[in-house]
Amino acid sequence: MSAENHKAIGFAEHDHRACVAQALRAAQNRCVAEGLRLTPVRRKVLELLLREHRALGAYAILDLLRDAGFGSQPPVAYRALDFLAENGFVHKIERLNAFVACAHPGESHSPAFMICRKCDAVAEAQSTPAKGALGDAARAAGFQIEKTVVEAEGICPSCVDKVDA
Repeated sequence: MSAENHKAIGFAEHDHRACVAQALRAAQNRCVAEGLRLTPVRRKVLELLLREHRALGAYAILDLLRDAGFGSQPPVAYRALDFLAENGFVHKIERLNAFVACAHPGESHSPAFMICRKCDAVAEAQSTPAKGALGDAARAAGFQIEKTVVEAEGICPSCVDKVDA
């Protein structure tokens, strides 16, 4: 993977419409290739998270689903989120108890999340916990890291610009 693929995604300016369309096409193609069912509600939840570029809780997603004509029962959102998370299309942001679309779906990676404490925007970057201090501590304890969740809280560029203005 190139360094370009591992830049933080979420705070950078980009063609958002093309970003969403490309990610939805990639998800659909992957589901077809792997025999997964990207049902209309699962696709809509992914689309909502891609459009927002920030973490959304299950109830916020449920409200958006209801507005889009889908069911209004919590299991509708939770089942879609479970599928999307299990298959690497979304990540759970523990600090916010919310979900964000994966910036690198289908790739084996250890994401690190930068969460803006002002606007809840989330950017995803690549982390290498096995190579840092955590990896050193794990090796010293004879522990094999299988999964990490790295979340950093701070202020995104947009909110910093507002503070500085």
